[in-house]
Amino acid sequence: MIQLQSVTLYRGSKCLLEDASFSAYPGWHLALVGRNGCGKSSLFALLRNELSPDAGQLLLPADSRIAHMAQEIMALERPALDFVIDGDRALRQCEAELQQAEQRQDQQAIALCHQRLGDLDAYTAETRAAKLLVGLGFQQAQFQQPVSAFSGGWRVRLSLAQTLMCPSDILLLDEPTNHLDLDAILWLEAWLRAYPGTLLLISHDRDFLDAVTDHTLHIEHQCLHYYSGNYSSFEVQRAAQLANQQAAHDKQQREIEHLQRFITRFKAKATKARQAQSRVKALERMEKIAPAHVDSPFTFRIPPPDRLSDPLLDLSKADLGYTGQPVLRQVNLYLGPDSRIGLIGPNGAGKSTLIKTLAGELAPLAGELQSGEHTRVGYFAQHQLDQLDVNATPLLTLQRQASTTDELSLRNYLGGFGFQGDAVLAPIARFSGGEKARLALALIIWHKPNLLLLDEPTNHLDLEMRLALNLALQDYSGGLVLVSHDRHLLRATTDELVLVADGGVTAFAGDLNDYSGWLLDYRQRQASADTARQGGTDKRDRKASRQQAAKRRNQLRPLKQRLQQLERALSRLEQDKADIEQALSDESLYADGRKAELTDWLKRQGAVAAELEQTEMDWLELSEELQQLEQNL
Repeated sequence: MIQLQSVTLYRGSKCLLEDASFSAYPGWHLALVGRNGCGKSSLFALLRNELSPDAGQLLLPADSRIAHMAQEIMALERPALDFVIDGDRALRQCEAELQQAEQRQDQQAIALCHQRLGDLDAYTAETRAAKLLVGLGFQQAQFQQPVSAFSGGWRVRLSLAQTLMCPSDILLLDEPTNHLDLDAILWLEAWLRAYPGTLLLISHDRDFLDAVTDHTLHIEHQCLHYYSGNYSSFEVQRAAQLANQQAAHDKQQREIEHLQRFITRFKAKATKARQAQSRVKALERMEKIAPAHVDSPFTFRIPPPDRLSDPLLDLSKADLGYTGQPVLRQVNLYLGPDSRIGLIGPNGAGKSTLIKTLAGELAPLAGELQSGEHTRVGYFAQHQLDQLDVNATPLLTLQRQASTTDELSLRNYLGGFGFQGDAVLAPIARFSGGEKARLALALIIWHKPNLLLLDEPTNHLDLEMRLALNLALQDYSGGLVLVSHDRHLLRATTDELVLVADGGVTAFAGDLNDYSGWLLDYRQRQASADTARQGGTDKRDRKASRQQAAKRRNQLRPLKQRLQQLERALSRLEQDKADIEQALSDESLYADGRKAELTDWLKRQGAVAAELEQTEMDWLELSEELQQLEQNL
């Protein structure tokens, strides 16, 4: 068990925690949330014994094995597969002792080492490491390449694989989905759900947090606040708490009314397409959580374009790629002012190639790209962060692009993106990746584009900034093409999914849940193709496949029974919700003498909303699991 007892923690002169107490039990999967700079990473450092509390104490079991993910990796010449196996330090130490015993020809020591290697499951280490690498998107041909041959983003994946390879009782992961595509994120979700130890996770991907965690620890005002349930449940519970604070009431109502206008407008426009309906549901969920974000430091909107063209861009019979080598062939894509498209597809299939072509950074190898007379593109990609002048300040950078605008207006504009006070005059060289991303978005939006092309815009952005971007994109009146591993952003801001795969670009008829099933089938087809190239499977593989299919069939019956139980629970909770709302509609309940009764009803409303949200998530996950099992029978 992890215990913090009256812990006070400083970083320099800044107090991060004051008299904070908390206990986490074995097997808990905890989301650690809070604003940037509140102390999340410092708490990890405290758990790793890199920091000591200024007061109080941290208690951990003496034999706890803690694994954590290094953020930076040296350009080593060690092969990738060996680097991942290095994560199992006990295994590597035993191998070194065996080598020394063999040099001494100490037969007893050799025998003991071999016994320990068996206990450490050493003889499957390469297979286990290879599975981690494949799950995170590496090809088998890359296993023996040196670490130095990989780019920074892929080295982060290697670091994650090495961390997962390490046997542990406590696993600390700080933004593990950075530099991962959606394929790898879905694989990592499944791996972490099955992790038996205590997990503490920092992430700005709410769907990832919801899928992996079942407890939430919120750092706010130097205190630790515990919530039972995943991140969405935390938002609902916190919203219910804040609803009781009169000081926040007026702002809460404005936020709720603002979101309700969104919902009303987009419900009226939504088609019957699965992704459009997913967007409506995402907006309805946002209505519930709005009060939990009344104190967000980010408030901005994307100004309406001065002019619109129809089409904005029209890509016709185009081959796209590099130096004469097409990545995508015969691409047809029409973008108008109402287009809200999410690009999905496996890693390396050509999503970035397509969006770079639309942005004008790549010319089509064949076919035609037509631009509207008044088309003004706003293009965001990660490489643009490196193009910022690190010696300039946010204010100077914006003044260079808006020389006729007064300084007060520019300061007010930058304030909406979190650059307030001294921050507008701070050199960009000191900025974090998230601060640079916010500034790059601010520069793009300033020019009032009528077509936004966003390639992974949420990398490095925290949850509050992601919500602000989400709301701004909802209100945006131009066209949108979005590539993102943030499924919440995709669901809430796009009406149509376009699949980039197998050298082509096609409309995807379903939503992101359907895409998960498609991706599973795609991986199976890829694995079958690889097997066919290697000469097919042997009899043992076929027998194992039959046994696995039988096992899946046996799994169906209890899963179906559980699904029926969840459906009955949903029906009961919906009725409870309706009863509570009926009670809260009684005006007499708000009289001064009934304050305690009102508080009790509000607490019940929050609890039912949280349970309903969790039950819906359980039902969706179980339905998806059933669907996948049935497809594989």
